[in-house]
Amino acid sequence: MGILTKPEPSNVDPLFTSIVQKMLKERGVTEAKMFGASGLKINRKMFLMSVKGELIIKLPKERVNILIDSMQGKYFYHLFDKSRLMKEWVSIGHKYKINWFKLAQEAKDFVASTQKTH
Repeated sequence: MGILTKPEPSNVDPLFTSIVQKMLKERGVTEAKMFGASGLKINRKMFLMSVKGELIIKLPKERVNILIDSMQGKYFYHLFDKSRLMKEWVSIGHKYKINWFKLAQEAKDFVASTQKTH
């Protein structure tokens, strides 16, 4: 069992665990940690994690701003340097859980598209 497929800690939402289990079946997706938070990588690049029970995803800066402007997301700041805005990362809270899987897929596709192919 991996770090995310074990019984989830109390601060990890069961929906997040379900998303992880589904996405781990996709080619190139692996479990990882970033800033001590559990998440997923696609081809060795992080695209999703859970922090304080919220879904944290990597998307283009413009898409992050759209989610924030529509009040679906919040800016995500570096966990160890709270003054450092992570411009391509957005936090999606429980109010918008219905969109988590779709947004997680969008994040995976975005990160995969930014990688060079050999």
